[in-house]
Amino acid sequence: MEENENKEREREEIFSRPVRAGKRTYFFDVKSTVGEEYYITITESKRRFNNEQGKFFYEKHKLFLYKEDFDKFANGLSDVIEFIRTGKAPDRPEYETESLVEQEPAGIKMIHKSIEFEDLSSESEKV
Repeated sequence: MEENENKEREREEIFSRPVRAGKRTYFFDVKSTVGEEYYITITESKRRFNNEQGKFFYEKHKLFLYKEDFDKFANGLSDVIEFIRTGKAPDRPEYETESLVEQEPAGIKMIHKSIEFEDLSSESEKV
């Protein structure tokens, strides 16, 4: 069984590019779904010190970016970089940067909850 998991892991990672930036390292990884569709994972890794255990560990945050979202993601990233560099908002038509807030269906009240990574790990340990 472990051999199948290793083969699956090898098959799904197609290309990787680490970028070291100060105390952080970013990993841009191209992976493949079971259906042979490519997607990107962007991982931020920071070295931290655990005072209780007296040793270092790596804190990681991961983002999955699928092919159908590449253009919107690239446009949004380009816009914020341009704003930071120039101090001016890019002149991009509104339809290219759709609102991140979705409309709630009529008659349905949506409840939004903030979830921390620590919450996710503690939940998975309970299962």
